[in-house]
Amino acid sequence: MGSLLSIGIRAMMANQAAIQSVGQNIANANTPGYSRQSVILTTPNGQFTGGGFFGRGVNVQTVERAHNEFLTTRAISSKALAHMDSTSMDKLSQLEKVFPPGETGLGAAAGQFLSAMVDVTSRPSDPSARQVVMGRATELASRFSSAGQQLGELQAGVISDMRTNVDVANQLAEQIAFANREISGAIGTGHTPNDLLDKRDRLISNLSEYIQVSTLAASDGSVGVFIGGGQSLVLGAQAQRLSVSVDPYDVKRGTLSIGDASGSRELDESVLTGGSLTALLKFQNKDLQDARNLLGQMAAAMSSRVNGQQALGMDLSVPPGKGVPLFAVGAPRSLPSATNGRDGTGRFLTDVKLTITNSSQLQASAYKLQANSSGAPGTYLLTRLSDGVQTSIVDGDTVDGFKMDFTSGAPGNGDTYILEPVGQAALEMRRVLDQTSGIAAASPLSAATNIDNKGSTTVNSMYAVNDKLDKTQAPMTLTFGDPDPLDQAKLQYTLTLADGSVLNGTWAAGQRIGNEPNAVPPIDLGFELSLNGVPRKDDTISIEVTKYPATNNGNAKAFLNIQTEKFIGQRLQPDGSLAVGSTINEAYASSMSEIGSRVQGATYLSGVSVSVAAEAEASRAGQAGVNIDEEASRLMQYQQGYQAAAKVLQAAQSIFDELLRIAAR
Repeated sequence: MGSLLSIGIRAMMANQAAIQSVGQNIANANTPGYSRQSVILTTPNGQFTGGGFFGRGVNVQTVERAHNEFLTTRAISSKALAHMDSTSMDKLSQLEKVFPPGETGLGAAAGQFLSAMVDVTSRPSDPSARQVVMGRATELASRFSSAGQQLGELQAGVISDMRTNVDVANQLAEQIAFANREISGAIGTGHTPNDLLDKRDRLISNLSEYIQVSTLAASDGSVGVFIGGGQSLVLGAQAQRLSVSVDPYDVKRGTLSIGDASGSRELDESVLTGGSLTALLKFQNKDLQDARNLLGQMAAAMSSRVNGQQALGMDLSVPPGKGVPLFAVGAPRSLPSATNGRDGTGRFLTDVKLTITNSSQLQASAYKLQANSSGAPGTYLLTRLSDGVQTSIVDGDTVDGFKMDFTSGAPGNGDTYILEPVGQAALEMRRVLDQTSGIAAASPLSAATNIDNKGSTTVNSMYAVNDKLDKTQAPMTLTFGDPDPLDQAKLQYTLTLADGSVLNGTWAAGQRIGNEPNAVPPIDLGFELSLNGVPRKDDTISIEVTKYPATNNGNAKAFLNIQTEKFIGQRLQPDGSLAVGSTINEAYASSMSEIGSRVQGATYLSGVSVSVAAEAEASRAGQAGVNIDEEASRLMQYQQGYQAAAKVLQAAQSIFDELLRIAAR
């Protein structure tokens, strides 16, 4: 009788526990991160009697959760990649707006500025035509400056986002450490705290949204959480703290650091492989820097080219003078590392001074300067960060259009610098010419055909092209002769200078005279004379110093040529030749294309990684999640078992009552 009662009671308790477990599952069917729990039932050892071993019913051994370590780890890892790609896509989409197409873009503004010179060529002394040029110049400089400011705002936003993400990540790390403490304490009971394990898994999953993590289980039930290729973030009940530190070269930029007993240590970006913090760091260090250098390269080259042509002309001041700069841009800067050597007052022992020598050869890149450990004494290694090209230099060398001079002595062996020849150029670009009369529309020299000429030749344009122009060589006389014996399509000519010296050359339709690098020997008088029509033998053209700048439009015509010149991003080849650069419109279109391709790539990767993360989570939930239909069927099964156990107790009660009745007789 006692065995029967014991079996019934055990069965009822087991089924009650199972029903409670099913109810728990159904209640948490929509709870994120919840793992299905199941009651584990076992058969106790049988009781020996003279008639053999009789069973004693059922025991509730424990309650276990449905958990697959591989699927959980895969879901966490794919979630980190998805958030990294999504953050990259979002930030790059914001960056793309800095390079708008069409009329609102920098290319259109540059074209409008140069096209405004057309009216000046028609009316060189007209104040209204000159005022239009000034307005277009202001707009061009403002667009460059505005784009630079937008990049600065994006940089500030990156730092703000990094700090917010770090705060959340630190809170999650502390909660994981607290969960480890609770789980370690509960493990001593011999049963697993399923709800705490689910909570910890959910916290680790949430942490992976901000930074890629790996985990390692310990014997006490705790889990170690590691980031950045093995750096511990959580060990047992202790959590380290992440922080956003100031970049050692630029105070406006940040780095990700982790604190431990020895202090704060910077995490290497290259070992961070997922999470929004990784995306923010890469966006700051790569995409934003590239965009800033692309803008700076265009701003520096454009302003220098315009100012250079302005300096070659004559303005309307009294007396007429050499054109003064129209634009100013941000100066190149050298950023020493915070760890470089300092004197007793805290000042750096050595500085690197940058000077722009040829703006057309400036590249859209920053550079890293450090000691050349494998080179001769006094040499330094310059790395172009855009493509990794390295050059060995010494004090005073010129590379990519800028010169480096060491002040206050040579840098120490451990000193490093980031050099930004164009990084600030766009941000600080502005128009510095205030008076319309300062526009140098006139050429220093004027050309005119002889009235007695027999050919149809007329002067198309005459302007200075470099600082080799010497007005003391004027007046000059250009005289055409017989056809070239080697090429009948060309005419021989003689150019007689003021001192009586003579230069000989050949001319063909469309050719410019005065600056002929391909002539033998080369001719470079600092000006270019362009002709229309066809001259005949003995026709002459006189070249004189410009007497009336108000009516001369030579230099204004030279400005019009800038729009088609490939003066941006020229590169000096190892053989000494100069690679052709890009026009201002081509450079801007290339910049838009570069940023646009990154946006497209990030959008594609985000779509793929989000899909993979959703699939991984679905696989995890399919194994560990709650199926309502399955739980309903289990509930019915356990309810029937409970009812059957109740029948056993009822039968035992009836037998017991009957025995008592018989014994009372």
